Amino acid sequence: MNYLRVLSSQVLSFYSKLKFPKSKLKAFLQPRRRLAIAEACLIGLVSGLAAVLFKFGVGTLGAWRVHASHLLPAWFVLPAIGLSFGLLSGFLVERLAPEAAGSGIPFVKAALAQFPIPLNLRVALVKLASSIIALGSGLTLGRQGPTVHIGAAVAAQLCHWVPTSPDHRRQMMAAGAGAGLAAGFNAPIAGVLFIVEELLQDLSDLTLGTAILASFIGAVVSRLLGGRSLDLNLNISQSQTSFFAQEIPFYLLLGALAGVLGAMFGKGIFTSLAFYRRLKLSLPLRIGLAGFISGIVTALLPSTFRDNTGLRESLLAGGVSWKMAAIAFVAQYILTLVACGSGAPGGLFAPSLILGSGLGYLVGFVQQTTLAVGSPTTYALAGMGAFFSAVSKAPITAIVIVFEMTMDFNLVLPLMIGSVVAYLVSEKIVRGSLYDRLLKWNGIELAKKPTTDGLLSTLRAADVMQRRVETLTNNMTLDETVQAFSRSHHRGFPVVYKEKLVGIVTQTDLAGIVQRGLPGNAPLSKIMTPKPMTVNPTDSLGDVLYLLNRYQLSRLPVTEGRKLIGIITRADIIRAQADKLNGESVNIGPRPEPSYCVYQTRSPAVGSGRMLVTIANPQTAPALLQMAAAIARDRNYEIECLQVISVPRSSSPAQTPVSTTKSRRLLRHAEKLGQDWQIPVHTQIRVSHDVAPAILETIKERHINLLLMGWKGTSITPGRVFGDVVDTIIRQAPCEVVLVKMGESDLGAEEPRSRGVRENIAANFPRHPGTLAPRHRIGTHSPVVSLCFNRWLVPIAGGPNAQQALQLLPALMCLSEAPAIELAQVFHPSTLLPDTAVLEKSALFLSRQLSASVKAIPLRSSSVSDAVIDLAQTDACDVVILGASREGLLQQVIKGNIPEAIARGVKSTVILVRSAQ
Repeated sequence: MNYLRVLSSQVLSFYSKLKFPKSKLKAFLQPRRRLAIAEACLIGLVSGLAAVLFKFGVGTLGAWRVHASHLLPAWFVLPAIGLSFGLLSGFLVERLAPEAAGSGIPFVKAALAQFPIPLNLRVALVKLASSIIALGSGLTLGRQGPTVHIGAAVAAQLCHWVPTSPDHRRQMMAAGAGAGLAAGFNAPIAGVLFIVEELLQDLSDLTLGTAILASFIGAVVSRLLGGRSLDLNLNISQSQTSFFAQEIPFYLLLGALAGVLGAMFGKGIFTSLAFYRRLKLSLPLRIGLAGFISGIVTALLPSTFRDNTGLRESLLAGGVSWKMAAIAFVAQYILTLVACGSGAPGGLFAPSLILGSGLGYLVGFVQQTTLAVGSPTTYALAGMGAFFSAVSKAPITAIVIVFEMTMDFNLVLPLMIGSVVAYLVSEKIVRGSLYDRLLKWNGIELAKKPTTDGLLSTLRAADVMQRRVETLTNNMTLDETVQAFSRSHHRGFPVVYKEKLVGIVTQTDLAGIVQRGLPGNAPLSKIMTPKPMTVNPTDSLGDVLYLLNRYQLSRLPVTEGRKLIGIITRADIIRAQADKLNGESVNIGPRPEPSYCVYQTRSPAVGSGRMLVTIANPQTAPALLQMAAAIARDRNYEIECLQVISVPRSSSPAQTPVSTTKSRRLLRHAEKLGQDWQIPVHTQIRVSHDVAPAILETIKERHINLLLMGWKGTSITPGRVFGDVVDTIIRQAPCEVVLVKMGESDLGAEEPRSRGVRENIAANFPRHPGTLAPRHRIGTHSPVVSLCFNRWLVPIAGGPNAQQALQLLPALMCLSEAPAIELAQVFHPSTLLPDTAVLEKSALFLSRQLSASVKAIPLRSSSVSDAVIDLAQTDACDVVILGASREGLLQQVIKGNIPEAIARGVKSTVILVRSAQ
């Protein structure tokens, strides 16, 4: 128990020296952080147990291997065990978890940097089993690297079971890594410093608190269950270590040699990796080959070399000659490179310590021969820290590890001199961390500059939230709620009572009104979602984005206590990131590349405006071009035909080779039609990562007045109204937008039309037949008449886009031979005296503009979309034309998105119009 008291005093002393403010300690103990404390304790416990199991597993297999080498010929047993165990270890890794190969620390760093590296319970178990087998086969690798990997993987799995924010997950993974190192070396402070120095470079209160807890518990569990053999100081008394001023030159020499040899050791690892890669062997064969070579070499050496732990302790105790120390250093150096290059699961910590002890012992022997002052044991221990520092580029961690393992204050100055000099020399020869270079070798390069993930951690919800929030009160009626939605483009509202947030209501909630049979005068509290998920103004954008993605939300209220102070959406986060990036003078993170024009033709610019027609489907392209010609002739517009070719985000649009043969053939057909119609037609082909940005760029560059594009009529993207591309265009395009979903009959598909049930109250209202001719007509000889629409249905809701649809009708009448137009407005059955003023005004407008039959049809129905679909099918309408945005028809929204529902339910052609903005 004396060890526990010493260990506790060390941790408390280290914790107090950090000058942890009381305010931060109080915040750390708040209820919202109790989960982090509990997780850190559990992670430390599991990591400690894994380290103990690892130690006993490797010890048992190693002891059996050494015993077998004494009973049977070593030249046969050791290579055979190395080969068979290496094959088995490689098979487990290759088949079950390829991520478990190697040390594991580079993969932990990549996972902490938000790279998609799998870290879970499967990886931890495979890493544990394969590492025990690999190290038990005699490979000269260490246990501590795998324990770091295992601890991080266990923490990642725990965070998967108990979902938290990305920042919280990173901190728990780092705490697991620190606990693994602390349990492997019995060095809790070193575990904390390894997190700060190598993994996260983070000194926040939560990171330090969880790291300290996990490392302390991991070290205690390892100490209690692992036995006293984990301590190096058991066989070393402080009388064996000493430090005198005249020895400083030798410690400087030790540091310089460790720096040079450590840098060469790092280069040797990559040489070994390249050698194995040239062999083109599978992972089991590589590890088996490494085990076979290690077995042969070990069989040729003295029996002391068959046990790595015994070899290290012999060097530290000073019981070997300088020749034995030199042989140990060279053999360990070569065998470690052979094992590490194979990809075997094992770490570099223990081999670095053994190499350092051998190098230090040699320098100490030279010093003792020259000055006869110091002890070779002191140099061996200082060499451990120096060589570890040169390899890992973490000098502080190296110093603390050796100090905690020995608890000898005589070593502090020698360790500091040797480790710092070794680090400086190694960094001069080879810059950068060995783990970062291993990641780069595997195709993963950690960003040196802040990325957008850093922006997500830096910016807070208060920085980007909308402070002026449209709200509803909980005592509003459902009718008033529907009217509020119709007057706004929002798809959801916070519900407040005395400025306190009590709920949230969305269009999805409105969809349940009919199913639940709620009357229009029912209070809003009947359908709202009470106690919605909220965020604090101090929460990072990373936390906010995680909640939005995790629970498939489009918005989150921002509250202080229960008081609503703002609201934040996905668009706010994207806009904030874009603004932040644009405001920086350096290039922070990858920016999306603009589209690239690979083909274009130009006609005379003689029109008063220009309309853009996007062509993607050869089946719908002729019909879209005919509609475009009708509108262009009516408005004196030029036509710009665009086709977008998408390429992966990993490729540059300007450098990716694409085939434009089919696209140019389609565009040449458009040019031919333009010549027949005597309309200027321009064409272009763009290569882009996404279709929507390419269209928006074209609209801006070519000064487009109207966009005409096809639409499949359905949306499969959660949270989208019309679909990814169309929804983006509707929201961002500054010009007028016309979407067309071609009917099945117009594409050659013949399907029977179903008949619905509707309640027609047209008998109570007048109808207005048209008498005037249209302003412009295209003769029957024009190719446009090949697309014939005679019966038109226009749902009226009074919004601006419905009026825009009415204004578009005269241009499209040239597509009809005997046009008949029906204007419909849907009223709720509970409405006793419907207001048909808008309907009558629209019918009068069309009757004055067109020489066509115009009917005004008021309908009673609890569902706008069902009523329109039923009317279109009953009257065999060829075209349904309506507003396309979230305005207009939302005045009547009761469930779902009406344009999308109508387009999905109607078999005929649907045209959706959105006015310019």
